[in-house]
Amino acid sequence: MFVRNAWYVAGWSSEFPSDGITSRTLLNEPIAIYRKRDGSVVALADRCVHRLAPLSLGSREGDDLRCGYHGLKFAPSGKCIEIPGLEGRIPERARVLSYPVVDRHSWVWVWPGDPALADESLIPPAIGLDHPDWTLKTGELDYEASHQLVNDNLLDFSHLSYVHKVSFGASEKWALTRPEVTMLERGVRVQRWIEDAPRRNFATNVDTWSSYDFLVPGVLLLSSKVYPPGTAAACNHEPPTIAPLPHAVSDTFSCQAVTPLTDTTSRYFFSWGPPAGEGAEATAQMLLGIAHQAFAEDKAMIEAQQKVVARSPGVSVMPTPNDHAVLAFQRLLNKMMQAEGGRSVPISKSLSSV
Repeated sequence: MFVRNAWYVAGWSSEFPSDGITSRTLLNEPIAIYRKRDGSVVALADRCVHRLAPLSLGSREGDDLRCGYHGLKFAPSGKCIEIPGLEGRIPERARVLSYPVVDRHSWVWVWPGDPALADESLIPPAIGLDHPDWTLKTGELDYEASHQLVNDNLLDFSHLSYVHKVSFGASEKWALTRPEVTMLERGVRVQRWIEDAPRRNFATNVDTWSSYDFLVPGVLLLSSKVYPPGTAAACNHEPPTIAPLPHAVSDTFSCQAVTPLTDTTSRYFFSWGPPAGEGAEATAQMLLGIAHQAFAEDKAMIEAQQKVVARSPGVSVMPTPNDHAVLAFQRLLNKMMQAEGGRSVPISKSLSSV
């Protein structure tokens, strides 16, 4: 139950060196990823056509891969170009799937769907680690849980009030304040003010502006700004664009991506940090420590949730008013899966107030 015509994060760019072959699993499929001599990335099905041995256990020969079992050699296109012991024309069916792949925003993106539809303009506009305006630190977590549960967690920040009371110092207002949810062509936008509330590392209460786009297949781009109390009211609870605008006492950006490995396992990538400048490195390191604590809290809850889900076949969930973005994004994914001819995920009827 995956959307296939989308760009999925296979890993950080740094995880794919100029030599060697890296094995990844995306959407239940084994993929061998490597770089050609010009630095561009290749992604082939990690499964030789001969005996289904993993090509990632083979060797590089220029821009080609040679299977380490019986020596078949494959070009970056996936076409087999040499079979030891075979003279004459190589059968046309002697090829492996070659996935569209792009190295951008410090991530390597793979398109597991129809190659003819692999439009690079659909890659979510994340901010890479080399962006001159930001100082970002990174991490990743493996979940023994479906990517759908991780997506739901990121689409509903009301859990901050309960899961992250310590790590983020989030107040109950995160659960009590309804966000503004706007549909995008390939995602949703979630925005809200949290007014006059305590927050970790601040001596007094503050107003927090939170705005993020959650884009297909599961990429979150989050801007968070903290202002003195009264700023939200001065902005008439609209985005903070009034002039003159009080100076933000904190400004951060985070890029996060959820990639399904299998039906019940997923990998979560994240970066977070402040604008570049004096003191940014220390601030980024501090934020990274908070992130590790907070995301470990998420992991414990979601993996426990997955176990209950597995033991509860046929039991439906009951949405609450805070599930507006969750339901909207699920409907979008279902529409895309149905268009691809895939199976959709059941969605519970929403509450009349959602």
